[in-house]
Amino acid sequence: MTTIVPRMRFFLRTLLSLLALAAPALSIAVDARNASTTNSSAQAPSPVVETENGTLFLTSELRFLQFPTFWAEAALKAARSPKPENADPLPAIVDFHKQLAEMGIRLLLVPVPPKAWYAKFAPEIEGELHGRQTDSLSQFYARLAEEGVQCIDLRPSFAQHEAAGEAMYCKTDSHWSGAGCVVAAQTVATQLAALQALPASPASPPALTQRWSDVQIKGDLLEWSHASKTTQEALRVREITLPQHQPLSPDVASPILILGDSHTLVFHDFLAEHAGFPDQIALESGRVPDWIGTRGSGANAVRVSLFRRNLKDASYLAGKKVVIWCFAAREFTEAEQGWQKIPLTPRANTGK
Repeated sequence: MTTIVPRMRFFLRTLLSLLALAAPALSIAVDARNASTTNSSAQAPSPVVETENGTLFLTSELRFLQFPTFWAEAALKAARSPKPENADPLPAIVDFHKQLAEMGIRLLLVPVPPKAWYAKFAPEIEGELHGRQTDSLSQFYARLAEEGVQCIDLRPSFAQHEAAGEAMYCKTDSHWSGAGCVVAAQTVATQLAALQALPASPASPPALTQRWSDVQIKGDLLEWSHASKTTQEALRVREITLPQHQPLSPDVASPILILGDSHTLVFHDFLAEHAGFPDQIALESGRVPDWIGTRGSGANAVRVSLFRRNLKDASYLAGKKVVIWCFAAREFTEAEQGWQKIPLTPRANTGK
């Protein structure tokens, strides 16, 4: 009894702290579609910037790019979070990587680069984007590598396709385009194959069909722009389905788990169907993945969801070999609750 009581107390403290963290985090909508407008007024700053070429940007994305560095001591100035202990994203990411490694699971970090990273989209604000000038992302990815964290930099692949005239981002929405989603999945699948962390390919891979479709979307950034609110943007998406056009569902037995923000859900749950990041990973890797996505922050909320999943099923992660953690890179500074170390299981050591 003397052993059980302290464990129960630890468990309850952990659960209560996670619930407190999840409540505000889950209410945050990183994509502008879920942003609250109840406090908007004529004096309130717009959450969107519209450049001369008509491309729309989240101001939070531009704020992220203002900082030449955003980790270690610089995080105290760069982070939007009011909690200094959660300002630096590095400790939380490294801790998550170590927890997974202890369970024999590899982490692939996939930050989605800001649209404004590319000068051709926002030439008139070049002088203010110090993070772009100092290549802050490359510096941070190198720092993560020193800690053993494998980070997939999508920028080279995106730049190559942009140079060929293929748009990687929506013009009026805060997400990647249908083509950008495909290129991201192809880039990640190449790294998956190089890892050699997955079991042998299934004898009967899923029978998937693909087709490119044209869709019209109403971008989530239009609400605050000067453009007509009824403006629709034309996109091409690659739909991935099972026979008889059946949609893919998360495979809980899959060795691949995708975690992330709305980039893991767009074109699968909203704006289109059958064409999201998990769908593309299924085609490119030959395995239907499992996934947990959120419309809120990809920093904390989705890891709280993973903790809850493990709480319900202690064997949930037993067959997982790779976790793909995908979220908007701006979250490194813009996560409202900062970056908190979150246990995978009630007994996990978060290094506190």
